Amino acid sequence: MKRTIFDDQHDAFREVFRAFLHKEVVPEFAKWEEQGYAPREFYRKLGELGVMGFDIPEEYGGAGPTSYRYLMIIGEEAALAGVSLGNYHASAGIVLPYLLTLANEDQKKRWLPDCASGQAVLAVAMTEPGTGSDLAAIRTTAKLSDDGESYILNGAKTFITNASQATHMVAVARTDDPGENRRGGLSLFVVDTESAGFEVGRRLDKIGLKFSDTCEVSFTNVRVPVTDVLGEEGAAFSYLGQNLPRERLAMAAGGCATAAAAIAHAVSYTSDRRVFGKPVADFQNTKFVLAECATDLAAGQTMVDHAVALEDTGELSAVDAAICKLFCTEMAGRVIDKCLQLHGGYGYILEYPIARLYADTRVSRIYGGTSEVMKTIIAKSLSR
Repeated sequence: MKRTIFDDQHDAFREVFRAFLHKEVVPEFAKWEEQGYAPREFYRKLGELGVMGFDIPEEYGGAGPTSYRYLMIIGEEAALAGVSLGNYHASAGIVLPYLLTLANEDQKKRWLPDCASGQAVLAVAMTEPGTGSDLAAIRTTAKLSDDGESYILNGAKTFITNASQATHMVAVARTDDPGENRRGGLSLFVVDTESAGFEVGRRLDKIGLKFSDTCEVSFTNVRVPVTDVLGEEGAAFSYLGQNLPRERLAMAAGGCATAAAAIAHAVSYTSDRRVFGKPVADFQNTKFVLAECATDLAAGQTMVDHAVALEDTGELSAVDAAICKLFCTEMAGRVIDKCLQLHGGYGYILEYPIARLYADTRVSRIYGGTSEVMKTIIAKSLSR
């Protein structure tokens, strides 16, 4: 199905980024995946390319206001190249918007130039052991110091993407007793990961996304200057809610990108693989399965493309984003599973890209809000 959201400028960017991937990432990917993270130099190269600074105003070294379409192109090209970009999307696509929308002028001057150049790499620390999607249950505390110049953070977080590589971490902590309002009393802090008392703990060994480091972190009397509070004290829950639609759109777009890559791999494999004297692609079952996959993808891609247009105009709602994430991540799971089946036994071998896609995509129905949470959000919007 023809897509209409890209123009010549987007197409030119796609070509540039595709060349970058095949020069800088594809040759190194196996090594980076084995070690579980990309070297810091990788982010500086992304900064030189100009893709670390989307939406950062030009006076801070960024590209200025930019359509979300560019981030989507990056994800699509990475999937088609059979690689992932580690924690790039987490830093530039999910965490950076917190700084862009909440930082004051002094904070922007201190943080944004390094974000644009790739010198700074970002992470966000929300989830805690035992809390899962229930952010109102956060127990990490931030107490104002006696001299009133710092907050003292104590607590632990888990499932933190980019934890071992981040230079700055946006941490959610409780600054006040919420009383009956469980969502109150939470604040955001930008923590320098070189701070005394901040520690990266165990790197979690995941089924997939081996190139994306995911760790436990802890705060033991970590002093954060009051000048590094992000936004208003006590307003973190509403801030997190404001940024979640964009985060969920990213996951929906990722679902479409990986599904498209899976179909491409399956078409290539079944065309080359011969069984009973003819290509697997010639069997009616193969044709029907691929037709089902292409139709599923077309539905999801149309949904995502429309959502991207809404995001660009500031009209993407929490319900719209939940619908996109639910459908597209579930769709990706179905499509990739079918494409793996068409590979036969080779689909279960890690040297084939379809195997990595299969393992990597499973978590998309969990992080950023589970499919069950998405259904709850959608269902609430239907209530009268």
